[in-house]
Amino acid sequence: MAAFAGESWLNELPHHDIFSKLREKLDSEPKANYRRTAKNLSFCLNADFFVWDDADRVFYTTNLRQLSSEERSLWGGSYQTLLCINPPRFEVCQVLLSPTQNHVALIGQRGASVLELPQRWGKRSEFEGGRSEINCKTIPVAERFFTSSASVSLRQAAWYPSETEEPHLVLLTSDNTIRFYGLKSPQSPAQVLPVSQSEEDSGVHARVRSYAASLGEIAVAFDFGPVSCTPQRLPGQCSKEQLVYPLYILYENGETYLSYTSQTSGLSLSKAIGPLPMYPAAEDNYGYDACAILCLPCVPNILVIATETGMLYHCVVLESEEEEETGAVEKWMRGSEPVPSLYVFECVELELTLKLATGEDEEPQESDFTCPIRLHRDPLCQHRYHCTHEAGVHSVGLTWFNKLHKFLQSDEGEKDSLQELAVEQRCIVEHILCTRPLSTSRSAPVRGFLIVSDLSLGATMICITSTYECILLPLLSSIRPPSPPLLCSGPGAGSTSSPLRGLADDSFEQHIRNILARSSTNPLVLRAGDKDTPTPPQECLQLLSRATQVFREEYILKQDMAREEMQRRVKLLTGQKNKQLEEMALYREERKSLREVAERLADKYEDAKYRQEAIMNRVKQVLGSLRSQLPVLSDSEKDMKKELQTISDQLRHLGNGIKQVNMKMAYQKKQVDKGVPTARTKVSLNAHQKKCVQGVLKEQGEQIADMMKQIKDIKNHFSF
Repeated sequence: MAAFAGESWLNELPHHDIFSKLREKLDSEPKANYRRTAKNLSFCLNADFFVWDDADRVFYTTNLRQLSSEERSLWGGSYQTLLCINPPRFEVCQVLLSPTQNHVALIGQRGASVLELPQRWGKRSEFEGGRSEINCKTIPVAERFFTSSASVSLRQAAWYPSETEEPHLVLLTSDNTIRFYGLKSPQSPAQVLPVSQSEEDSGVHARVRSYAASLGEIAVAFDFGPVSCTPQRLPGQCSKEQLVYPLYILYENGETYLSYTSQTSGLSLSKAIGPLPMYPAAEDNYGYDACAILCLPCVPNILVIATETGMLYHCVVLESEEEEETGAVEKWMRGSEPVPSLYVFECVELELTLKLATGEDEEPQESDFTCPIRLHRDPLCQHRYHCTHEAGVHSVGLTWFNKLHKFLQSDEGEKDSLQELAVEQRCIVEHILCTRPLSTSRSAPVRGFLIVSDLSLGATMICITSTYECILLPLLSSIRPPSPPLLCSGPGAGSTSSPLRGLADDSFEQHIRNILARSSTNPLVLRAGDKDTPTPPQECLQLLSRATQVFREEYILKQDMAREEMQRRVKLLTGQKNKQLEEMALYREERKSLREVAERLADKYEDAKYRQEAIMNRVKQVLGSLRSQLPVLSDSEKDMKKELQTISDQLRHLGNGIKQVNMKMAYQKKQVDKGVPTARTKVSLNAHQKKCVQGVLKEQGEQIADMMKQIKDIKNHFSF
């Protein structure tokens, strides 16, 4: 019943009143002539689902646990509306939940605002006890700056990753500047980091900025890495170690810079150093149209760099060796600061628009479609992330991360062999949702994307389409975080496993998985426009041909290969089984013969043991008789003789003592038997005299008892 309640929300959420209300406002939206980009107007806090209504400037929220069939009849499936006291005046493109989970950032190209979530109370822990409409405090961030700078736009925004200090919102603007704003003073930045690659100030004329933009020397994205210790010899930092967050800054020309931020004693920044060297080197520096960067929170850190053409570069962040730091890196650095290097582990190309099927003689058509890509972390798995863009949604799983971690921990090999390791096992890319099947199709990007992190609700991906349809999809099942070790999985737990399993690094199951791994899939296809409008027959034919080709090449052919591999495996195992059965029959015969030999040997052993004991007894008797006939006493006999003489002397002394005691007893008896005198004098003793007499009598009585006991023991010893 609990499992049913945990899964029933999957059927209830797509038909919720929230999406019905949002779909009613689609007709009132202006028809944009420009290309629309993917938005992210939803997020999930524990089991509470939030979606932003940009038309009314409000948040709608509902609890996913209360969408079960039983709770829905009582609760009514209603929702709460969070109103903004000071609503934003710009179009919201993204909503971000703060690390403290108390604030939500409303991000647009022309500004940013922060909404403070209300308090919870009541039976169901709802906002303000379950009121339908709640006014929420809204804080505009850098409002005066964006109002006075009409030519400056907001490229990216993110929360500072600290969960314990004061929340700060980090903004990257088109003037090549990163600003840190605190919520206590949202109009003046707490820190400013110029990220212009030129030596001049970032606040130069717009014509100079356009020239830098044409060369790709503008910052387009940034991301924070996991917390780490202060690098040695870092300028502007004190000598003692403190916790810092590395800030990776990506430029459009593909170069990456690094800065360190800390909030230990107030917000502090270091100067951006770079560009970070990338190995192996490429002529085009791995593309000139970079648009997004993501740092996966794993060890070692993995940077994902995305370009508008759909290329993804997985870079391992490693410390550079000394001989590598002494070359061209010195012209970017002051002194000998440690600068990490980016080792490009693999390159992956996303299928933005579907590749159409071609004939045998035709060459594949190259698509020139490009669009910005957003990268999203997966809250359930560190080495998995997701991509959203104008043409759909992709999921990427780094299946090689565990092997890479073992490779870096071992001392064998060199860092140059990382590329050889990447060839063995590549990442898994799954095309989840396609909103633009062809480059000629209309754009219909998603409006919301999130991962439900509450495991009681199930690992689920929620996508909100351009028409506010809620699509629930399961996560990539082949990529999951490692399970915690069992108690029985100690150092010696694997000693009882089959020795044949240690001969190969990968199991046969993994081999079949590698064969069935698909390089392309058939995603869920959504088409922009009115649902009643029929799709052109030519487009339908192209999509059908493409789907047929994918099913043939990625499913049927690979399944045939896997079937042939399993048949060969079955044939091999059958031959080994027959041979093992024959060997087992021989071993049974040998065991039977060995058992008969063991029984005969056991009988012979018992007989030999009996005879040995008899011989030992006879030898003892012979030795005893020989020793008794010797004329000279042995040492033990001499000792026994001395002991007997000593005992006889003791007996003589004890006999004399007994005679004395008997004589005294007879004398006492004679004295007692005499007549009592007529006049007896009465003797009176005091207390001390009585005590002394009693002590003497008691002592003599004990001596007499000891002597009697010794006499009794002597009689028993010599049997008198």
